[in-house]
Amino acid sequence: MVQRGVADANDMAERDPYQVLGVSRDASDGEIKKAFRTLARRHHPDRNPNDSGAESRFKEVQSAYDKISTTDARREYEQSQMFGGMGGGNPFAGMGGGRGGGMNINMDDMFSQMFGGGGRQRRPQQSRSREKGQNAAAFLDLTQEEAKDGGQFQFTYTRLIPGTHGSIDRKKTTLKVKVNAGSKHGTEIKLNGQGHGHPQGEAGDLIVRVRIDPGVGCRWDDGRIIKDIPLAYSLLMLGGKTEITLPDGVKGRITIPPLSQIGDRQRVKGVDLEFVLDDNENLTKAQIAALKKLSDVGL
Repeated sequence: MVQRGVADANDMAERDPYQVLGVSRDASDGEIKKAFRTLARRHHPDRNPNDSGAESRFKEVQSAYDKISTTDARREYEQSQMFGGMGGGNPFAGMGGGRGGGMNINMDDMFSQMFGGGGRQRRPQQSRSREKGQNAAAFLDLTQEEAKDGGQFQFTYTRLIPGTHGSIDRKKTTLKVKVNAGSKHGTEIKLNGQGHGHPQGEAGDLIVRVRIDPGVGCRWDDGRIIKDIPLAYSLLMLGGKTEITLPDGVKGRITIPPLSQIGDRQRVKGVDLEFVLDDNENLTKAQIAALKKLSDVGL
């Protein structure tokens, strides 16, 4: 099960790329690439010809990867989250001052110019609109039993705060949050003032998203638990029966209709069983011969 509260980002209007890819903010480049490849393959329109939403999900996965695929991209994304209200990027960049700076700029003057007023004549605090940092978001991972019973749960996430000399620091924060009994996967809980900081104002809010463990070998898709069922190509085309094991350990057999397609689903005890092609890393001589015969007749 994934460590609680390891993913965080901006508000939920545009989905956080870390959440889209299902990785933590501390994930390595390799982990991010692996998650991208898995999701891109799963949602590729060619693999989902009968799913009208596959293309939009595929584009979302691609966009998320583009934002955090490299160290530089991740840094730029994090800066845009913290200072998004000011056009993105680090507002201190290139202003010098402090250590190694080429210019000696009074910080009060700089903030006054950035947020209103001119030179040293600062407008009264009460007449200036209060700036606010961007919202952050975090996962709270629960078992199905924990979500059913509810209670107080502790989690850790990373928030962005103003550092010294125009830098952006990452601060790990541990909080407790109350989860109502019977909460569903994807439930959002808002914690005021616990989001990303702002150099001239108050912190944004934190959106905690409940993520319930769907079970071994399963995943969530739009609020439904999905379990892949690997099938041989012959079984997909000809139909027949196959054995399955549900997340609760119950075993049984289901009937595969003839001419089934990859991505077709059957719902059993609240779980969507999705048909996928069984991967064969090695083929026997008999299988190769059979495939050649299929190729000769157009299959």
